[in-house]
Amino acid sequence: MLILSIWNFKNRMYDWDMPGYMGCFYTILEPDKPKEIHARIYREIKKEAPQKEYLDIIGIDLYDETRQWFAKDTQSFSEQLPYFQIKVGYNLTLLALYKIGFTGPMSVTILSIISYFISGILLFFVLKTIFPINPWLSFLISVGICLLDPMTHMAQISTPDMFIFQFMVLFMIAFLRKWNQWIMFLIQFLIVFVRPDYITFSLTFYATQAIYEYISSRKLNYLIVLQSVFLIILYASILHYYNYPGWKALFYDTFIYRRPFISKQPAEFTMSEYFSFLLSKLLYFKKVTVSCIAMMIGIFCFTKDRFIRLFAICFVVNVYIKFVLFPQSAAIRFFFPFIALLLMTFFYSLSKRFPNLKIGKIA
Repeated sequence: MLILSIWNFKNRMYDWDMPGYMGCFYTILEPDKPKEIHARIYREIKKEAPQKEYLDIIGIDLYDETRQWFAKDTQSFSEQLPYFQIKVGYNLTLLALYKIGFTGPMSVTILSIISYFISGILLFFVLKTIFPINPWLSFLISVGICLLDPMTHMAQISTPDMFIFQFMVLFMIAFLRKWNQWIMFLIQFLIVFVRPDYITFSLTFYATQAIYEYISSRKLNYLIVLQSVFLIILYASILHYYNYPGWKALFYDTFIYRRPFISKQPAEFTMSEYFSFLLSKLLYFKKVTVSCIAMMIGIFCFTKDRFIRLFAICFVVNVYIKFVLFPQSAAIRFFFPFIALLLMTFFYSLSKRFPNLKIGKIA
C-alpha cells in the first residue's frame, strides 16, 4: 500500500475543486478577509501546480468562462463556497493538515493519498473477516481493488471521495462483525458529517435494519428511529448553517450551466428536462448496471441468509439513488463506495458458499 500511495502521490492532480476546498478552511481561519483569501488561493496553486493544470483550473487551457470568473472575481468565487463548505468533516481535516505545516494545496492533495493508504489497510481487514483462513487471498483482492481506476483516480484528485471511502470501508467492517448499535451510529454520524449527501445511505441502511428486525421479532427498534432523526437534524443543520443552495441549484450548475454568479441567475429547469437528461445518462450506465446485476445474482445464489440479501438490496439501491440525484454516469467515483459495499457483500456470500476457498482453487 505504501508503494501504491507513493505512486499516486507522484501522479496527483490539481483540479478545479481545489480552490473551493482551500477557500473553506481559509475562511474558517479568516472569515472577514474574502478578497485576501481569494487572491492567496490562486497565488498558492499557481506556485505549486504544473502550468497546464493551473491553466485548466482558471479556465484558460480548456476555455471555461465560468472558471475564469471564479479566478478573477471574489464574489463569484465566494458564492460557490457553500457547495464545498457543507463537507464539514472533510474541511476540518484539511484545516488540521494545514495547521501542522502543509501548504494549502498540499493539504488537499495529501489527504486523498493518506485516505487511500488507510482504505487499503481497512479493505484488507474487511476481506480478512470474509476469508479468515486465507490472508493471502485477502491481500491480493485488497491490492486488486486498490488498483482499480476509480480508486487510483480518487486518490489523485482534490475531492472528498477518497476520504469518505475509508469511512464506508470502516462501516463494512462494523457491518460484517456486527458491532453494537452505538458504534454503528458513530460511523454513520461521521459519514454524514463528512458528506451530508450520504444521508440517503444512512437512512436507507437504518430503514433496512428496521425492516429486518421487525420481520425477525415483530418489534420496532425505537433506537434506530431516534438515531435516524438525529442524523436528519444534523444534515438539515449543516445545510441551513452554510446556506446551501439546494439540490436543484446543484443539478443546474453541474449538468446544465455553471453559473458565474449564483445570486444573479435562478436555477430553472422542468421535470421533463430532468427526466430526459436522466434517461440519456442511463444509457451510459450500462457497465455499472451489468456489474450490479451480476453481483446480486451471485449473492442470491450463494446465500439464503435474509440479512445479507436485504442489505445487498440496500447497497444496490443506493447506487441508483445516487444516480437519480446526481447522474454523472461518466464518473464512476461518485458511485464506487456503494459498488464496493456490494462487492464486499458478494465476497461474503461467496465465502459462505465455499468456506474453504483457497488461492489455488481460484487459479
